[in-house]
This record gives sequence, structure tokens and C-alpha cells, in this order.
Amino acid sequence: MRPYRGLAIIFGFYALGEFTAYALNLTIPGSVLGMLFLLGALHTGLIKLGWVEGEAELFVRNMSVMFIPPGVGIVTYLGLIKSQAVPIFVALVLSFLITLVVTAKTVEFLRREEE
Repeated sequence: MRPYRGLAIIFGFYALGEFTAYALNLTIPGSVLGMLFLLGALHTGLIKLGWVEGEAELFVRNMSVMFIPPGVGIVTYLGLIKSQAVPIFVALVLSFLITLVVTAKTVEFLRREEE
């Protein structure tokens, strides 16, 4: 019975996020809203971590299966991707560099706070 409770909680928050995104016509995906709602419920103690931990670990362990459909989509649109290779490459390199700098500055800032 315990796994059903965890799955019900996870999928319930997913459905709540989807409904909220649809009802309020938000640009944020409902799945992301659902995760934020679940995070808030966990943080406030409304939901106990033990209730969802096992099922969440199951999803994380099998996450690679979730990347199969996007991989197929890339193969389907290979011609479009080839025609836009330079903008895609530039966007990837710039986002990598920006992420690298922001992460380094964040770590630097947090270490300064600890001292």
C-alpha cells in the first residue's frame, strides 16, 4: 500500500501543476509547477519525505528511459538541425560559458559566506 501512496502523491502534484498551468494560462510547464508545489509541501512538512522517497528514487534510477523520445525527435528533425547548426552551436557554447561563470561565482560567494 505504501508505494501507491507515494505514486499518488507524486502524480497528484503533477496533476495539480498541470491544472494550475492550464487554468492560469501560464508559460511555465505544469510538470515544473507540480515539482515546485511538491517541494513546498515537503519543505513545510505537509508531506513527509519518507512517503515519496522510494518512488522518487525509482524515477531517478530509470530517468534514462525518459530521454528516448527526445532522442528520436532529434533524428526526425536532423535536416533542420543541420541547417541551423551554427546558431545551435553558438547558443550551446554561450550557455555553457555563462553557466560555468555563474556556478563559479556562486561557489565563490558561498565560500566567502562560510568564512
